[in-house]
Formats: sequence, C-alpha cells, structure tokens
Amino acid sequence: MYKAANARLLLRSLSPNSAALASVNPGRAASSARLALSLPCGAWVGRSGLVRRAAAFSGTRPRFAGARAQIGAAVPAVEQFQRRMATQATVHAFKDILTSLPKPGGGEYGKFYSLPALNDPRIDKLPYSVRILLESAIRNCDNFQVTKNDVEKIIDWENTSPKLAEIPFKPARVLLQDFTGVPAVVDLAAMRDAMAKLGSDANKINPLVPVDLVIDHSVQVDVARSQNAVQANMELEFSRNKERFGFLKWGSSAFQNMLVVPPGSGIVHQVNLEYLGRVVFNTDGILYPDSVVGTDSHTTMIDGLGVAGWGVGGIEAEATMLGQPMSMVLPGVVGFKLTGKLRSGVTATDLVLTVTQMLRKHGVVGKFVEFYGEGMGKLSLADRATIANMSPEYGATMGFFPVDHVTLDYLKLTGRSDETVSMIEAYLRANKMFVDYNEPPTERIYSSYLELNLDEVEPSMSGPKRPHDRVPLKEMKSDWHACLDNKVGFKGFAVPKEQQDKVVKFDFHGQPAEMKHGSVVIAAITSCTNTSNPSVMLGAGLVAKKACELGLEVKPWVKTSLAPGSGVVTKYLLQSGLQEYLNQQGFHIVGYGCTTCIGNSGDLDESVSTAITENDVVAAAVLSGNRNFEGRVHPLTRANYLASPPLVVAYALAGTVDIDFEKEPIGFGKDGKEVYFRDIWPSTEEIAQVVQSSVLPDMFKGTYEAITKGNPMWNQLTVPEASLYSWDSKSTYIHEPPYFKDMTMSPPGPSTVKDAYCLLNFGDSITTDHISPAGSIHKDSPAAKYLMERGVDRKDFNSYGSRRGNDEVMARGTFANIRIVNKFLNGEVGPKTIHVPTGEKLSVFDAAMRYKSEGHATIILAGAEYGSGSSRDWAAKGPMLLGVKAVIAKSFERIHRSNLVGMGIIPLCFKAGEDADSLGLTGHERYSIDLPTNLSEIRPGQDVTVTTDNGKSFTCIVRFDTEVELAYFNHGGILPYVIRNLAAAHN
Repeated sequence: MYKAANARLLLRSLSPNSAALASVNPGRAASSARLALSLPCGAWVGRSGLVRRAAAFSGTRPRFAGARAQIGAAVPAVEQFQRRMATQATVHAFKDILTSLPKPGGGEYGKFYSLPALNDPRIDKLPYSVRILLESAIRNCDNFQVTKNDVEKIIDWENTSPKLAEIPFKPARVLLQDFTGVPAVVDLAAMRDAMAKLGSDANKINPLVPVDLVIDHSVQVDVARSQNAVQANMELEFSRNKERFGFLKWGSSAFQNMLVVPPGSGIVHQVNLEYLGRVVFNTDGILYPDSVVGTDSHTTMIDGLGVAGWGVGGIEAEATMLGQPMSMVLPGVVGFKLTGKLRSGVTATDLVLTVTQMLRKHGVVGKFVEFYGEGMGKLSLADRATIANMSPEYGATMGFFPVDHVTLDYLKLTGRSDETVSMIEAYLRANKMFVDYNEPPTERIYSSYLELNLDEVEPSMSGPKRPHDRVPLKEMKSDWHACLDNKVGFKGFAVPKEQQDKVVKFDFHGQPAEMKHGSVVIAAITSCTNTSNPSVMLGAGLVAKKACELGLEVKPWVKTSLAPGSGVVTKYLLQSGLQEYLNQQGFHIVGYGCTTCIGNSGDLDESVSTAITENDVVAAAVLSGNRNFEGRVHPLTRANYLASPPLVVAYALAGTVDIDFEKEPIGFGKDGKEVYFRDIWPSTEEIAQVVQSSVLPDMFKGTYEAITKGNPMWNQLTVPEASLYSWDSKSTYIHEPPYFKDMTMSPPGPSTVKDAYCLLNFGDSITTDHISPAGSIHKDSPAAKYLMERGVDRKDFNSYGSRRGNDEVMARGTFANIRIVNKFLNGEVGPKTIHVPTGEKLSVFDAAMRYKSEGHATIILAGAEYGSGSSRDWAAKGPMLLGVKAVIAKSFERIHRSNLVGMGIIPLCFKAGEDADSLGLTGHERYSIDLPTNLSEIRPGQDVTVTTDNGKSFTCIVRFDTEVELAYFNHGGILPYVIRNLAAAHN
C-alpha cells in the first residue's frame, strides 16, 4: 500500500511552476524533477487524485472505489516511476500556448500561458474571476495534479458550475495573522516532530509557497485618550505576548519562505493591500496572476485590488503551504452591476452596508460576486477594498473587482515601481484579464445578476447585533426604540416600557456623569475595512475639526480610540493637520492592529462598568469594524453598531444612539447654540480636497521600506536556531498539540458514531464567535481555573486569541461565549450544558470530559448557518478535542464545514424542511449514525440514516463534498493525511 502511495506522491512532487519551467528550460526542469524526488514540493494525493492518478498507472477506468482497491497492485516500481516523472517534467500539456510578453523598449518581461491562444470563444464570456482559476489550472496542468479535464471544466464554466463540478486550485501564496498564525506554526512544528517519530525527514514540513504573517491581533486598547497610548499599549502587548512573539520569530527563521511582519506595523489586510499584494507574479520567468488564501475571513479585501483571495481555515492553509492543491467546487458567479455615483456626504461604509444587505437577501454563500458597470469608474480602489473586505458578511467566497486603470493608479500611489505596474498592465491586457472602460464592453455570462444605482445609497449603520441588519441613519432612533421593545433576539432587548427612559447617575473620577439605554460607551475607529480608506479616515478628522471649532466635546467616560491599519494613515492625518482635532476629541492613536473590531477593546472604566452591570443598562458601542455579533466587541456592550469613521466620531459626540440626527441637536456649542449633525458633516468635495493634498506616494514607500526592520522590542527577542521546536511543558502559551500522539503509518479509517449523547442543542446562527474561544478569559471559566492552577495571575490571563497556541486553554474555552444560547438550558444564556445521564448542569468543557471519561461519544444539534462568522480553525479543533464526532445542522457556513471535515468531524445536514424541532428531537436522546465503515462505500453528499435510542429515525445528507474530504476523514483529518503521505514519499 505505502509503496504505491510513495510512487503516487513522488509523481506529484513537482513545484507549482516546474511544469511551466520545463517548456522554457527542459534541462533545468529535468534537474528540478530529480530534486523533487528528495523534496516535498507539492506532494499531494488530493481531490479525486486517489482515483485519477491510480488509474493513470493501472490503465483502469478512474472509478473512486475501484481505484482505491487496486492501488497496491496498480503502480510499477519506484525506479520506473522516477524515469516517468523526469519525462513528464519535460512536457507540459499546454506548452503550445506558452507565449512571450515583450517589453515596450525591447526584450521581454517573461513568458505566460496565453488564454487567447486557446482560441476558445467560451473564454471570452467567462467572468474575470473564473479566468484566474482557469489560468492556474492551465499553468499547473501536468495530468496528475491537474488534468486537461479540469481545464475543460473551467472553460465550460457556464455548464459545469450549476453541476457543482470539483476542480483543483493552487493559490500563489498564503496570508496569516498572529491569532491564526500561531496555531498554524504550532501545527507545522508538531508535524515536524511527527515526521521525525515516523523515521522521516522533518524538514519536509516547510512552506513551498510564499507565506506572509502579519502580527496584528494582539494589541489591546488598555490605554486610550493619551498621547502615550501607542507606546504604552505596545509595551503591554509585548509583556503579555513575548513568548508567542518569540515563537513566531523562531518560525520565521526555522521555516523557509515565511515572512513575519512584526507587531506595530499594521493590520494584515491593509498591509496586504498596500504592500504584499503582487497582482502579477514573475517567478523563474513565468508570469501569472497573484492569488492568495488566508487564515482570516477578511482576506477577501485583496479582491478589491483584482487579486483573487479568500479565507480558509488554518488547517487548509497549512496544507496549501505544503504545496497541496485546494479542492473546491467550481463556484457560481453573481454579476453585480454598479451605475451612477455616490451622493455628497455618502461614504463607502454606507455603500458596503447596503451591498451587504442586498447580497445577503440574494443569497451568495459559496459563490463569487464580480462587480462591473459604469459605476466602477466612480469608485476609488479603497472604496472597492471596503466592499471586498465584507465578503464574509454577505456570505460570498469573493467580492471581486477586476483590474482596471483605477487599480493601476492605486499601485502607483502605494509605491509600486513604474516598471512593475507596466508589467502588470501588459500581462493582464495580453491575457484578457484587464478591464478598459474606453473599449466596447464584452459580454460576460454570470450565474445571476444584481444592480445598484450608487445614487440611491444613503447614510447607514448596521446593528445592533449583526452586520447585515442595516439601518438607514434617518431611522436609527425609531429602530432603536423598536429594539428596546422587541423580544430578545437579533433586533430586540425586551426592555420593559417603564424602564426604557431611566437615567443612571454615577461619579466618573469626581465628575458627575449619567447613562441610559443606548448610551455610547465605546467609540472606536478601527478595522482594515475602513482604516485603509483615506476618504473616510480624513472625513472623521474633518468631523472632529468642525466639532472642535463649534465647541463640541466627547464626554470623558466614552472610551474613544483610533487604531490605523498602517503607518501611512498616521502620516496623512498628520500631514492634513487633522490628527490634532481627533486627539482633542479623545481619538488618540492607540496602536496599529485590529483592536476593538476583534474584541480587543480593553476594559471600560470601573465606574462605567459598575453603572452598566448594576443597572442592567443596554449600553452601546459604535465602531468602524466589520463584525458586531453579540459578545464580540465587549462583554458589556449589548448593542453594537457598525458605522463609518466619521459617524463614529458623530455618535461619540452625541453620546447615544437614541438620537434623530435630522431633528435633534448633537449638543451645544461654545455660545450655547444647538449644533446639528449637518453642521459638522463634511461634503464629498471637502474630503476629496484633503485627500488630494495629504495622501502621497512617498508615505507608502517610506512606511513599507521600514516595515520588516521591526522595532526595538521585537529586535531584542532572542530565539533558538534549531529546526525542531523545544516544547516547554510549563508554557501556558505554546503547547505541543495531541493530534499526532501515537500516530502510525496506517490510517484509522472512518470513525463510527453509536449511542452518542448530545453535548449541545443549538438554534440558528451559531457563529464561530460562539464556538471558538475568543475575547477575554472569564474568571470563573475552566480556562481560568487551568491557568490559575499553573500560577498565572488573573491580570495575566490575556485573551483566548493570544493563547491559541495552547490546546489545553483552547479546549477549555470552546463554547465558552457568555452569550451562547443552548436549548438544554431553557432560556438561560451562557456557557453551560446538561450532562444528559445525570441531568447535572456543568460547564461545556466539564460535561465533555465527563462524557469522554465514561467512554461516550458526543454530537451537536444545530439550526441554520452553523459556523458563520470569522474562519477559525479552533471552532473545529476545539469540538474535536472535546470529543464531538458529528454536527447535525440545517446548514453550515462554507469554511467552517470544511474545517470540521479537516479535523475528522462529520458534518450532517437535515433534509430540506426538517430540523431538530420538526423531528421532535430534544437532545436528550442517544444518536447513532449509519455511516459505512468501509470508505469505498461512502460517497460525497450521500444520504445517511440517524437513529435514536427512543425509536426515532431520520435521514441526513453527509456533507463530505469532495472525494479528498473523504480521504481526510479516512485518515482522521487533513494533517495526519499530509504527514502520512509525505512520510510515505520519503520512505
């Protein structure tokens, strides 16, 4: 079996561009092929590779089950295989379309695989986003990893996409941030150990595509409203995270092809947009489009630059790093036509909230959205990036903006060289991937269509608990009162009428203060969604300036903060003179990272916290972020509204969301006169003038020339040089994970689920914020108990995100969200559940450990959209460590479903029209899943029967969506699968 696996893997060990290289330099390619026999360059059995590749050797018809049964006898000796591989390296399936791209002044930029040279009229009608998938398939086509049939599927996208055809995709690079990057590097380090224990070469575990990791998720707003806030918060950040940062610094030297951008540099997606994004790669003389997958769902922001990118789980990203092609279903593409122009005073944030609402209503989960139309020319690149950023909020895999003149102008603005920009334009034009609005538009086919006249967009907010619940600004007051009245839910707090107007008076450091329902206690200009956009950032500065000049001032008990996504923002705010006015209103720069948007908002003043908790006040946060799920921004802000940076300043000044900006004054000026919203709101023309004079190319060049030099605190970190990590058993930050404990070369096979108990019984919209450990560690939680037992003081708990490298902490924090609603608890909210055999109420972790100690498997029941929100691998790793074997839900979020599979958990969907309630399931039953134990008898998407111990029986769809996911399941997850195959290749 493993001799065959060895041969299969070696066949796929060419690097992404080696086949392309063969057509240019056969001698070098043959050398690369020989080198590939000793290096793990893209080793991947992948997708239906178990079928097609085995069949290629045996001559049998590529049937999945049959091929697996014959693998042992199908493959010739490794020596024959090596000769065949070297021969294969010299021939590329599409060598005839490898074309030179000439430079205007002579010579060539390089060579590229020309889509026009295929002379296929279907390509001209393909969406631009699909053309990127097509080029990747053609360039990587070796008839092993990627076949001509795969290429044909993509060319015939109009017909194959509705059939959910499966294709391979090899992204050009991987993007990480530190919260998800630390566990990824932990896994890579543990995989090296596992390889060594299996007697293989540990250094086979090494990224084979560029990996960029930006440390941006660790800084918290501990200090605000201070000129010294940046330095103070960074010192606290390093004191809490020194061990994590040292581990990442070790990873940057221990692993090849990995760039780590130090803390204090910016937010990952803004740095990606302004600096890391290549748009077009030129590798070994081969030109090809930039593409990226990232371990953060908002990786989609790069789509605004014409780079295909989206979020994946950490485990998928790790596989991509190791050269594995992604298996994906060829997506439908929604064509979104933009016409007209935004009215004066309307921001990109208003636009993206409108687009999000439209697309959520249309239904775009698992699809690409591609924007086009004459309105595109009226949108700046930053505006486009704002829309692309919120793809996860509207549910799409991508929100794609093809490259045009606006893109090229932005590349020049952000310091890319003229030669680079010329090369990008020449390549994309030659390969029909560039949009020129001066040329007659070519007709493209989309799966469905939407249209928006930009002139119809109006100022908006979203909230109080979900990003797609848009509220027109003129309706905010009435909507707020409706939320107070409504029963508890996404748009309701169920505050009795007689309590809605109560005023709570408290003392704020000797100053009389008051609060009521809707009072703003956090106002944060935060998140790459908006801080990458000079128009809204300078607009916020203008609002602050006008307010200062009129004598308005933010109340001191409102926690205000400004966290830019890159140092460029600081430079243009200073250049414009507007930072001074933001400081006067309390919006001092607090750090360069995600801060409030991911829940790193820091503590509220104790007097404010006490006033909220003792009087049950529904306090509000207003932030320029992209997520406002309950419990995410701050535990004490039950109402959280997304808004543009200028609106954040306006609401901070008003001090409440219970205001009608058209009719009520924001406050009173120096002379006692009423000051209204219209008095401080800048026009689009005012903003444009400041942008023109203040945002300069040298700012980008200067910032990013210094970005990898770090800062004194980073540079002082000393790390070992060993290729294997020395695990510290006493560490509460970095811990060797148990995934590969006692691992052998033989896969365990499909796991059975018999007489499992229900650990949790959920309704709809359980997000990864509910599942994955996030935010602060509650003093009474199992994670807190674990830390205190190891001598960690409460003040040093840090956040769950900062401890993602320790599985012991993370397992205890899984399902620990204080706002989680479990049907077992009959309306009680919080991280508890019922141990069914005894009826005892326990923490979720304690109940899970009780079941494990008793030898019982567990499952989870859920409603629709299970796992929506940020792509977090711990939302799958955590349940696996708790002993969860299956999740039965009405529907799953795309990334989370694949992450569950990647950790060996079975995702099952109820049949349409059915759910736990309609089937009369209470969760007190015991569940058995009739899934075959023989892998060859399991098919993607097949029906399976679930039975309970009280005689109920119902049918579910098993959501293994591709054959490669079945292979992962057979191995107990994606990482054991990769290790076994790499070890087999070596042995």
